[in-house]
This record gives sequence, C-alpha cells and structure tokens, in this order.
Amino acid sequence: MGGMHDHHTVTSIAALDLLYDAPSERAVLKQRDRIDGHLRAFIAASPFVLLATCGPAGADCSPRGDAPGFVAVADDTTLLLPDRRGNNRLDSLRNIVANPAVGLLFVVPGVDETVRVNGRGTLSTDPALLARFAVGGRPPTTVLVVAVEEAFMQCSRALVRSDLWNPARHVRRADLPSAGTMLAAHTGGKVDAAAYDAVQPETVAKTLY
Repeated sequence: MGGMHDHHTVTSIAALDLLYDAPSERAVLKQRDRIDGHLRAFIAASPFVLLATCGPAGADCSPRGDAPGFVAVADDTTLLLPDRRGNNRLDSLRNIVANPAVGLLFVVPGVDETVRVNGRGTLSTDPALLARFAVGGRPPTTVLVVAVEEAFMQCSRALVRSDLWNPARHVRRADLPSAGTMLAAHTGGKVDAAAYDAVQPETVAKTLY
C-alpha cells in the first residue's frame, strides 16, 4: 500500500483537523520557547535522546546516548550535543548541513514522560567546544549546536501503553536475529554472521569514544 492514495487518505490540514478534537488549553500553554529550570532538570537526567532530521534524501531519526546530561544546556535557548563515534554514515549530520531543522526527544529511564525540543542545528568544530566534551582524551569530531525554538513535556500515554520500563516485558536478545545475522542478510553475505557476532561486544566496548 506504500505510496497509494484512495478516498480514505488524508490529504489536507483541514481534513485532518476534522478528525480530531482541538488540543486542550494546557497542551497549548505548556510549549515554551526556551529551556526553563524544570526542562533543564529533565535533560540533565537523560542518557538517551532521539534526533530527528530531514534533508534532500528524506527524513531520518537516529539514537544518541551517553552518560546522563551528555546534552548540555549552554543557556536558555541553546543545547550542545557531542557527536560520538558511530558508523560514519553521517545521515543526520548531512541532513543538518542541508536543512537545519531538528527535533529531539529526551528519554529518562523509568520515567513515562518525555521532553521534546525543536529548533535549528548547526555543526561546530570549535576546538574549545570539542575539548569540553572530550572523554578519555578523545574529543567528538563535531558538536551539534541547537538553537531552541520549541520545548515542552510530552505526556506519558505512549510509554504507558508500551509498558516500556516493565522488566517482565523485556525481550531476550536471543529471541531476535543477531546483528551479524541481519548484516549478513542485508549485505548479500559480505559479512560473516558468526565472526561479526563473536567480536561485536568487544569492538563496541573499545570504540565508544
């Protein structure tokens, strides 16, 4: 059904608005144009954020994680996110260079509410800024500087419905295809699944920064 349209497809904002009730007053009023003390506390406790971007090739959403507070609040309207080592696809970074619009979703383990921040991002190679985020003497290659335009708490319904933090709902890694298995399939056999899986944990641990 991808790309197909029929009379059930919503194709205008007006049609969309007819399907839903208007947002509550508090849903509108909670939106800020800066990071206040409450949002600062949430961001400081978050070890994981989802970064959404959009460029000429389309949209992308990628995970970012480190010790709690790894995203620094430089001031009320500026966030700093170091770009740690990854696979060098640079999907998010390429998008930001082409289109600075970014969205961030901050997650705190055990907490059902999240925090959303939307703004405009630029990539910095300022030596002083890179040094600020060095870990074990290894600085990030770039730091994402986000000019905050919107910031607000997201209600808990999504995480409550998913029961995300319930240990009884956790899936055993062995019940899903291994990383090596998926890479072998998706690269047409150019990756040896068993060999990849054998070294992956040690490789990841050695190349976090």
